[in-house]
Amino acid sequence: MQYNKMLDKILALPFDTMTKVYENDEQKVLVYRPITLSARFKDYDVNTNFQIFLQIGDDKPFRPNHLRLLLDLKLRSRELPKTINDLLLTFDEIFYGSDPLESIKHVKNINYSQFINPIDITAVLAQLFIIEQNVGYGGKSTFDPPSLYIHGWIRTFIASEQEIDQIVYRICRNTPPATKYTCQDNKNHRKYNPNTKYLWYL
Repeated sequence: MQYNKMLDKILALPFDTMTKVYENDEQKVLVYRPITLSARFKDYDVNTNFQIFLQIGDDKPFRPNHLRLLLDLKLRSRELPKTINDLLLTFDEIFYGSDPLESIKHVKNINYSQFINPIDITAVLAQLFIIEQNVGYGGKSTFDPPSLYIHGWIRTFIASEQEIDQIVYRICRNTPPATKYTCQDNKNHRKYNPNTKYLWYL
């Protein structure tokens, strides 16, 4: 489902109900829209706030975080470095609004043995994290769109030659991704380029 269609679907979901937005034979991706927000999220808009859940088999659904997505991508790129550009293209297409299930055509037939989730689940989670940051983030961001924070890290985890330890340390300290992975997509940056193309940062 393309970005705008997924966003419309999420915002049309009933409050306080966990709803499936995607599933394969093994896992389900679900969305929950709470009608009441905790004090921690007092700056968030209840109408655009939503939570992402993942269910594996018959286990209880849980909330995956960004690191689950990012480590999955780092494992794939580290195992098969020749596929880095294919991975970057896949997730750039998702960032720019394409259907994740169509975008994974670049990597769907690559036989990775190191990963956390099936590639379709990873792709759908990426889209949802991007939407979540764009419409649900309640604070002031240095990025426009706000999702450049997570997408800059997606690019970093795929393309950077740094070890997992180093990159995880940086993101866990709330460090923004390197400017070279975000500047031309960031409307708040002097190097913003409205005509940028896929993989411009390589």
